[in-house]
Amino acid sequence: MTSELQDVLIRDGDAADLLGCSKATFWRRVADGTIPKPVKIGGMSRWPRSEIVAVIEAAKAKRFV
Repeated sequence: MTSELQDVLIRDGDAADLLGCSKATFWRRVADGTIPKPVKIGGMSRWPRSEIVAVIEAAKAKRFV
């Protein structure tokens, strides 16, 4: 996958789906710093897909530490 496709901006629901959690849990993880804060565009909150994938990869790496 090209980095151009990975960095598409996604909504909170799409990011929560990638993580396999509810939107409420997703927002709790944003509040506690586990997930980066959103890119704000007007009133919209969006995340680069690559940042959500990085959160997943970091969690996977911690399993073996």
